[in-house]
Amino acid sequence: MKRTHHCNELRPAHIGQTVTLSGWVHSNRDLGGLIFIDIRDREGRTQTVFDPSDWTKELFEQAATLRSESVVSITGKVRQRPAGTNNAKIPTGEVEVMAQSFEVLNMAEVLPFPVDDPEVANKVNEELRLQYRYLDLRRPEMARNLRTRSKVATAIRVFMDEQGFLEVETPTLFKSTPEGAREFLVPNRREPGTFYALPQSPQQFKQILMVAGVEKYFQLARCYRDEDLRADRQPEFTQVDIEMSFIEREDIYALIEGLLQRVWKTALNVDVPTPFKRISFEEALNRYGIDKPDARFGMELVDFTEEFKGSKFGVFGKCIEGGGVVKAINARGLAGATQGQIETMTETAKGFGAKGLAYIKIENGEWKSPIVKFFSDAEKAALTTKLQIQEGDLILFAADQWLNACEILGKIRLYCADVLKTQGKLTIPADQFNFLWVIEFPLLGFDRENNRWYSSHHPFTAPVTDDIPFLKTDPKKVRGQHYDIVVNGVELGGGSIRIHQPDVQKTIFEELLQIPPDMVQARFGYMLEAFKYGAPPHGGIALGFDRLIAILCNTPSIRDVIAFPKTAKGTCLMTDSPSTVEPKQLRDLHIELKVKPVASGIPA
Repeated sequence: MKRTHHCNELRPAHIGQTVTLSGWVHSNRDLGGLIFIDIRDREGRTQTVFDPSDWTKELFEQAATLRSESVVSITGKVRQRPAGTNNAKIPTGEVEVMAQSFEVLNMAEVLPFPVDDPEVANKVNEELRLQYRYLDLRRPEMARNLRTRSKVATAIRVFMDEQGFLEVETPTLFKSTPEGAREFLVPNRREPGTFYALPQSPQQFKQILMVAGVEKYFQLARCYRDEDLRADRQPEFTQVDIEMSFIEREDIYALIEGLLQRVWKTALNVDVPTPFKRISFEEALNRYGIDKPDARFGMELVDFTEEFKGSKFGVFGKCIEGGGVVKAINARGLAGATQGQIETMTETAKGFGAKGLAYIKIENGEWKSPIVKFFSDAEKAALTTKLQIQEGDLILFAADQWLNACEILGKIRLYCADVLKTQGKLTIPADQFNFLWVIEFPLLGFDRENNRWYSSHHPFTAPVTDDIPFLKTDPKKVRGQHYDIVVNGVELGGGSIRIHQPDVQKTIFEELLQIPPDMVQARFGYMLEAFKYGAPPHGGIALGFDRLIAILCNTPSIRDVIAFPKTAKGTCLMTDSPSTVEPKQLRDLHIELKVKPVASGIPA
């Protein structure tokens, strides 16, 4: 019984034809003596009808007892659905198939959770869904996610080919470069005591490809990081990896804007306007309190450092005297915040080292706060004017060093937006996408605990040309040619123009990052050597592919757009991995365990 049509294909034009459909039993309903079985495949579903007058009692009872998700093949004649029974929710809803014969290809056991009811399935414990991932992936919304992922991957490849890029695969067995995120190590059986590392990114290989004259490279690259997981992180992930020679930052901006235009049109049929807005790292922190701002709503940070100089409110005055700043946001309409919500925001501030959180509620024409009595008329007037204060507002303050004050209010701003959305006071359309570039990041950050500089992005990022003279005299002034692409508060990716001069790269490694020369040679010697033989100016970017698909599918977790993801603990519940291995395997690798494997099969 080879199928003649897929389950999303039949229309009124097929009425009268005899067809064969194959797929899974989506639902089985007995209505007035007739059995209605919806059969589903990857493309959709179709209703089939079993009339007892057309079947033996035995066969009819067999059809009636078909469990959901059993695999069947059904042959029958297409007919118009009776008047008033059309199903406008599915494309095949005007027709049905009168079953003439059927074959059970595989009877399913009782399901651990329902597949046919999205409201119920979405409430199922995620660990159970991951344990039975093959069932979870049958759900139409999950199947749509995988289809979107495939379509977007194809669109990216077509676009990059049109732009003259070569897709080049780089190794996934690399050498360890431990100054980045924690790596997964792979022991080398042939040379005991040596290890490969799974790459955190193809960064060094793609730069070598530029030295090799490839000029335009891209790859949907598999990458690995052994770090704590969140909703937007996995130990293995995919990134759209890109590198180009003989370019400036503007070339990257234009390329990525065109690529994202193509992706959004392909996946959502949305026309994305370009060019994207660009703001500096400093402006992003000053206005939004974060370097990946969600610009779809206001509630921007406002600076009051000048207005509160010498303030009688000691917390503000002393902060400013110590070189700090005073900033505030207006959470419009949130004066009715509960004590619990205020405590949550206060704990957020304390998490950045603040002693507490100053705020004012504007209720019944009054400014309700113990700090208001310390404010001068001029200070209150400045607050009213710059924050456009009105009835029902909640004013929140941060007084601290610049970066801390920005980040405190940045976190609180996002929390307030979530509360306002829950209350229906802030509405953001699902189809609104605010793209922007964040540029001019500091090249270096300073680690006070270890008294050393570190790369804000990575050590291959080129400094802004005008700032190179400050590399040795005043590193904090040096801006990097680094850029992040952000949409709706999510960092889609980041990149930079690279250092292509071996002497500048050596200075960054040894003098600023204080990596000993012998370690530089051991880890990066081959790159410095390659750069001596004619490295072109080059730059690139990497986009988080899983994160990109999650945005397009409107899901908060990248686990929903990966076929077989890991849990927050880095485990695969379906295959029960990671697991213990046979002692012989360890002996072959010259490895001796110091821990006793636990009974579950996962090392302690």
